[in-house]
Amino acid sequence: MRSEPAAARGGDDSHGNEPSGWPEFLRAWLRNPAQVGAVWPSSPRLSAKLARIAPGHGAPVVVELGPGTGAVTAQVARRLSPEGRHLAVELDPRMADYLRSRHPGVEVVNGDARKLGALLAERDITSVDAVISGLPWSLFDRTMQQEILDQVVGAVGETGAFATFAYSHTLPMPSARRFKAALHDTFDEVVMTRTVWRNLPPAFCFLCRRPRR
Repeated sequence: MRSEPAAARGGDDSHGNEPSGWPEFLRAWLRNPAQVGAVWPSSPRLSAKLARIAPGHGAPVVVELGPGTGAVTAQVARRLSPEGRHLAVELDPRMADYLRSRHPGVEVVNGDARKLGALLAERDITSVDAVISGLPWSLFDRTMQQEILDQVVGAVGETGAFATFAYSHTLPMPSARRFKAALHDTFDEVVMTRTVWRNLPPAFCFLCRRPRR
């Protein structure tokens, strides 16, 4: 799965300056636009908002889905203590290689978010403190959306948190409305943040806790 957008590491959140990793991001979009929900990486401001659910102390396990070239990755790395564990699950093998070169301290997994439970089990991870997603939910059908959400629920359990985002302009889309409803059906707490206007396009985050099942 790829991010919506599949985040790239950026410098400032002004789109007047081309963010680091943008050429690789664009190449990924050209290879498979159906997996990449945008042609521009997430801004640092949006990335920082998503990364806030990552615990900043102790030895947490944080998982990213669809990290792309690493905007959120960089923000999470800044928050985590040295004892923390940081996994990034990326479907595109070239993007996974790029992420490894940019963030050698992150465990980059070239794999499918729909198999998250198995990927974690292979690495002896039984629980996750936070899952952060940049996947293009509005491009997925109902079945794929639910498959991934089920994997997230299995990972975070009763105590972890889940964060993802969506573009403001996609809200009227049937798939976006369906995803929002699925979040409310899946989690007891679903908080929508304010819109991050300094992102292209503007976006907002969903912060979710306490799975219902």
